[in-house]
Amino acid sequence: MKTVFLSIALAFCVSIQAQQLAGNPQDHLPANITRITQFGERADFSHDGKKILFVGKTYGDVFEVELSTRKISLITSHFFHGGFTRALYLANGDVLLSGCTSFDAAKPHVNRQLKAELWVLDKSYTKPPVRLGTKCSEGPAVSRKNIKIAWTVAYNQYPDSLKQGQYLFYQADIVYKNGIPELSGKKVIFDNLNTIYKDIEVQNFVPPLEKTMTFSGYGFQGTEVMLLDLVTGAITNMSKADKQYDEPEGIFPDGKHTLVECDKETGAVDIYKLTLDGSGQLERLTFFSNYKGYKSSNPVISDDGKCMAFQMARSTDLAGIGYGIFLMTLKN
Repeated sequence: MKTVFLSIALAFCVSIQAQQLAGNPQDHLPANITRITQFGERADFSHDGKKILFVGKTYGDVFEVELSTRKISLITSHFFHGGFTRALYLANGDVLLSGCTSFDAAKPHVNRQLKAELWVLDKSYTKPPVRLGTKCSEGPAVSRKNIKIAWTVAYNQYPDSLKQGQYLFYQADIVYKNGIPELSGKKVIFDNLNTIYKDIEVQNFVPPLEKTMTFSGYGFQGTEVMLLDLVTGAITNMSKADKQYDEPEGIFPDGKHTLVECDKETGAVDIYKLTLDGSGQLERLTFFSNYKGYKSSNPVISDDGKCMAFQMARSTDLAGIGYGIFLMTLKN
């Protein structure tokens, strides 16, 4: 989610706050939601569903929590860094990081919008991460089946080679040569120039075939969930909800649904389930924004499709900010 479009939702939210409940949503959780951590944001499930990876805070360290014991381990303390904005499990158990080598507190968002790079952290958590040699705008997409990733590069990250307003989607495999990860087969899979999509971000490969990918069309009809065919290049609008904020996040393992941050009912985002058949059908899953000043965001689905992890935040927070990881058991 991009800050400029979040502000549009916030303006509308002010007009309906009188209708919202007082209190904190964490004090009124339904039976199928449990709080896992008291801090952190941007969760990601391990492939066996036993652990969750998360960032302690934007531009912070990365942690891993064991769900059975709630034991939290700090996995990025053994090397110096400038803070991370994303951490995602690769198919082999290594971790893909997005972050920088330095941090300037006077200009913090430079690390998220301009300087963030992709790295691979060995699953032993004893070695420093290896730089992949590319910048990344916001979050990358990671295959849950193959050691394959996609990511967005923005014009202001490479001003000498990209045109004003240009965004590129790249895809590549991660291969290991003498144990060292590197990108292989890097290729452009989408270029927004000469299209109607002006601000975009990769989200998820769609399982099980991974021949399509969801992406965010920020500012397009509000913000829409788009589907990119990786074979033909065709783009299909999955939201079809003009003037409504719909940003895809975690995806279901059957590929028939994606999770969406949506502001349709309260003006602040909560988590919905969107059918990926072009119907635009939504099912609301969380109700944190019913409480004045709160929202839920950044959801992901376990590989067995039985659980959703997400975070709580204040409705006025910058996108991605979170104050703890929650776990929802999903209905069959």
